[in-house]
Parts: sequence; structure tokens; C-alpha cells
Amino acid sequence: MRTAPPPRLEEIADRIYAYLQPDGTWCLNNAAFLVGPDAVTLVDTAATERRARGLREAIASVTALPPRTVVNTHHHGDHTYGNGLFARDAVIIGHDACPAAMGEQGLLLTLLWPHVEWGEVEVTPPTVTFPDRLTLRVGELEVELVFVGPAHTDNDIVAWVPEHRLLLAGDVVFNGGTPFVLWGSVAGSLAALDRLRALGAETVLPGHGPVGGPELFDRAEAYLRWVQGVARRGAEAGLSPLEAARETDLGEFAGLTDSERLVGNLHRAYAERRGEPPGAPLDTMTAMLEMVEYNDGQAPTCLA
Repeated sequence: MRTAPPPRLEEIADRIYAYLQPDGTWCLNNAAFLVGPDAVTLVDTAATERRARGLREAIASVTALPPRTVVNTHHHGDHTYGNGLFARDAVIIGHDACPAAMGEQGLLLTLLWPHVEWGEVEVTPPTVTFPDRLTLRVGELEVELVFVGPAHTDNDIVAWVPEHRLLLAGDVVFNGGTPFVLWGSVAGSLAALDRLRALGAETVLPGHGPVGGPELFDRAEAYLRWVQGVARRGAEAGLSPLEAARETDLGEFAGLTDSERLVGNLHRAYAERRGEPPGAPLDTMTAMLEMVEYNDGQAPTCLA
């Protein structure tokens, strides 16, 4: 059975660290933390109790200062199930729509992958929320939290550190993995990528996969525009999202992990072609089951 490589720390700017969880597939997300003069600011947590504890140990390997602020880039469990390990001592921050989305989705990941050793995870939503923009200070360093959704979800925020031209992008950006917009928007993701380009980032931490640069925006855009083309041709041929996915050669995107996400992305692209607004509710469970069907009846692999 395939196993995931161990997580690793990478200092991506002065006293700013990426916590990378290879190989970046389902539930193997990235987190980041900024070490200030008095406390740590953490951006995202992890999917399982064991991995969240590993994240906490990684922080302790760098500094004895405690995390006092946790930022959730969006509501998905791989980025938030570990909140509970930090909530006693830290304020949790997210977009206005994040708490309700977390409550609605609950512990869905534990149902999708019951074989994973989730440990004691719970839904611990943000207690401080904002609608559009919030500026944090980590010592003298400014960290701008910016709402860019609907994109990956309807509550995506990114953390922008202008002094270091550093962007913590959450799942608006993947590196090496298939983008996933079932809970968000294809068109909204494209608009978000334009906004992110305009920041002038030199270093980009994606939600999954290795650290990169602004070239990650171009790769994501190319895939999403390809999805729109597949949806257009499929709809015109009277095909369902699953049928369109099955008849489509992945071509230049065949090397991306988690290719079954194409089915979910097509469900979203079809909805937008019907005129539904970005982020409008869909039957996501049906889409997920069709992703399994596309994958020859095998559930997507989760190595968390």
C-alpha cells in the first residue's frame, strides 16, 4: 500500500515557514506559520489529529512561542479539522461564510474515507470573521487577509505578505494536483487568479503541493479554461458531466494527481453554463459518487 512521505518544514521568508505534506493529494494539505515577537500566527491546520499534532511539534521545533492566531483559508476539513488542538489558546479567523459552511459539511471527510485514522477531530469554526479584507500584524509585519471567492469554495481567503512578496494561497492554487471547484466556481476561480496575479507575488504557497511562484497561476488558468471547453462541448453533445469526462482525453493535464476531480469540476461548469451564480449550491454528493464511478469504482486515495 502506498504511503505518504513525511511532512517537512521549509522557511519561505524570514521567520515564515511552510509546513508541507507530500504528496499533496486528497487531505494532504499545506499549512504555514509566521513567528512574531510574542506569538505564532498559523495559517490552516491539518486533516487528522496525528497530523495536527505533527504540525504543532513542527512549530515547537522552531520556536517556544505559542500559536495565538489561526487563519482558515476555507472550510474544508483537511485545512480545519486540526483547529481544535489550537483553539484553547488561539483565536480562529475566517471568512464570514466559513463557520456556516464548516457546520454544514461537518465531518464529511471521515465518512468518505473511514479507513483513515482521524483521531479526535471536531468541527471548530472561526470565532472572528470578516467579509472582504482584514489586516493582521505579526510584530511589524503586515499580513493582509483577502477574500477572493467564490473560487475553490464560497469562502476562500488568501494571506498576502507584501514585504516578502509572499502569497499563502490556500486551495485557490494547487501545484501538481488537479484544481477542484465543486464547492466554488470555475469563472470565480479565473477571476481570483487575475486578482492574485495583480499582487505581484514572487513566492506562492499552494494549498497542496510544493512551493512555487506566479507560474502556478498560469497552470491553474489553463486547466480551468480547458474545463470550460470540455463543458461546452459536452453540453452541446447532450452528455452528462460524467459522460463528458469519460469521453475526454486529459492531454497535457494527464500528469496532475486526482484526475477524478474533472467530474466535479464539470458539474460546476455545467451549472455555470445554465446561468447559475458562482458558488450556488449543487448536489455535491452525487458529483462525488460520480467521481468514484469515473475512477472505476475506486474511492479516491487518501493517505492522511
